[in-house]
Amino acid sequence: MRTKAGLRPMTGRLGALPEEQRGRLMELARAVSFPAGHRILRERRTVDRFWIIRTGTVSLDLHVPGRRAAVIETLGAGDLVGWSWLFPPRDCHMGALADSPVRAWQFDAEDVRQLCRHDPRFGYVFMTAMAEVIGHRLECARTRLLELYGPYGSGLPRW
Repeated sequence: MRTKAGLRPMTGRLGALPEEQRGRLMELARAVSFPAGHRILRERRTVDRFWIIRTGTVSLDLHVPGRRAAVIETLGAGDLVGWSWLFPPRDCHMGALADSPVRAWQFDAEDVRQLCRHDPRFGYVFMTAMAEVIGHRLECARTRLLELYGPYGSGLPRW
């Protein structure tokens, strides 16, 4: 399940961050790559970094007892992978699997948290963008799980 580009809370250009702050974040970036089939994140494992996808696709999934993992969302270029590094105990809430070869920017969580502490303006804008990502991921998880396991039509809003 891929979201429409216009609905992505955080893009590869980090659209929510002003140019100066985007530059400060990118100073912390390190280029990495993952082969297709590589498990980037595992549920319930502590994480100390996150990634922004440059190329390739990554599936976010949730373990469902007695069933195959449920794919919640498929991410692509510009999407952020990982947010559990923000809050203790820093354990992953979803798994992430490279569907294809992936090139990404990797960020050390402590470095980014430190930048947020030392530059409150950056921290506010960055954390607001992260909150949008978290909200979006939780809504995707809710909708997908209701589609898969709930009564017919229960995954759709009734507005």
